Amino acid sequence: MELKRRVGYEAAKLVKDGDVVGLGTGSTTHYFIEKLGERIQTEEINIFGVPTSFQSFFLGRDLGIPITTLEEHDVDIAVDGADEVDPELNLIKGGGAAHTLEKIVDESASLFVVIVDETKIVSELGSFPVPVEVIPQATRTVKEHLIEMEGLPKLRMAERKDGPVVTDNGNFIYDVKFNIKNPKKLETEINTIPGVIDNGIFSQIVDKVIVGKDTGIEVLKK
Repeated sequence: MELKRRVGYEAAKLVKDGDVVGLGTGSTTHYFIEKLGERIQTEEINIFGVPTSFQSFFLGRDLGIPITTLEEHDVDIAVDGADEVDPELNLIKGGGAAHTLEKIVDESASLFVVIVDETKIVSELGSFPVPVEVIPQATRTVKEHLIEMEGLPKLRMAERKDGPVVTDNGNFIYDVKFNIKNPKKLETEINTIPGVIDNGIFSQIVDKVIVGKDTGIEVLKK
């Protein structure tokens, strides 16, 4: 928890007065958004936040961050977490089922910064399953396609609610185990399946990764 707080606060230092900021989703970005709210109060900086989920929307709003959308503003800097980061700074995201809007906001930003603790750094993507957002009517057919691609799909089920997880967009999530040798190729191939909205592989869009370690902070750049 301390490492997450440290990298979240470190990333908040990158935000400048007047920036439009992509507000990522998850436990690590919670600290980033928290620090932004504090900076607004103590430094009186003027920023706008573009949330990537209902979670980041409510958190940002409650902390006094003015909320806007991609329809109204371009994003200067987006900060988000990740479930896995490989040596080429490709990611797997979507543990919080928000990867579709996260990818839209993060890819649009002039600077995309990822914040993680050192346990998320891997030599190769794939230990964490790839989340795939699917429209409900295509659940069976998408599963068949994923199996044909040698994936092992499992429909994500909700906790404290009967039935599957439903995303902010009203869709379902398959968590799919793959042997990932080419993240960019697999990302593209999954997204060509009819009924798939987007998947949790983020390839070749990261500008820097701030890694929290017991020994301090390391910054990885492409």
